[in-house]
Amino acid sequence: MAQDVVFANTPLKRVIGLLGHKNLLDGQALVIEPCNSIHTLFMRFSIDVLFVDKNNKVVKALEQLSPFRLSKLYWKSSMVVELPCGKLKSTQTQDEDSLQFLD
Repeated sequence: MAQDVVFANTPLKRVIGLLGHKNLLDGQALVIEPCNSIHTLFMRFSIDVLFVDKNNKVVKALEQLSPFRLSKLYWKSSMVVELPCGKLKSTQTQDEDSLQFLD
């Protein structure tokens, strides 16, 4: 799904997220941890989003989250994976799928 993954696992990295980016390219992803809700305020592009629990199971898959939106709060989510718009459809990733993170 993504080969170029950036982990936002410090308070500063989580606050910055994708702000200032012009886009996410195919093969790129941002993993925000810990995280159970996001916003796309001040972003310039839409993204696909996966809310993932501590067992790497997809709690919620959101396609094409537009700029200046707020997500719901997903209590079971421990991390969020932000992907280029269209990635979930092309990979058929959906709720209840399991993710695997490789080094």
